[in-house]
Amino acid sequence: MSILAWAADERIADVEVTEDVLSVRLMDGRTISVPLVWYPRLLHATKKQRKNWRIAGSGYGIHWEEIDEDLSTEGLLRGAPAPSPSVAKVF
Repeated sequence: MSILAWAADERIADVEVTEDVLSVRLMDGRTISVPLVWYPRLLHATKKQRKNWRIAGSGYGIHWEEIDEDLSTEGLLRGAPAPSPSVAKVF
């Protein structure tokens, strides 16, 4: 008996941002959906700004230039919301 191992491809294929959800479709067919409240910059951005994204980081990241937001598939898969400003440290 053989077992086929599917090679996960976590690169980004497409991004959709609605009023309350960020959905990221990966090259391997999976879709990650997270609440927009996890990412305040996206939550408070205009529809036009939310649509103005580009794939970055060799396919493993998303960048929104106008709102200075960067997300990675690694963080999305871990379920990591943006750090709270009160928790962020300045070095």
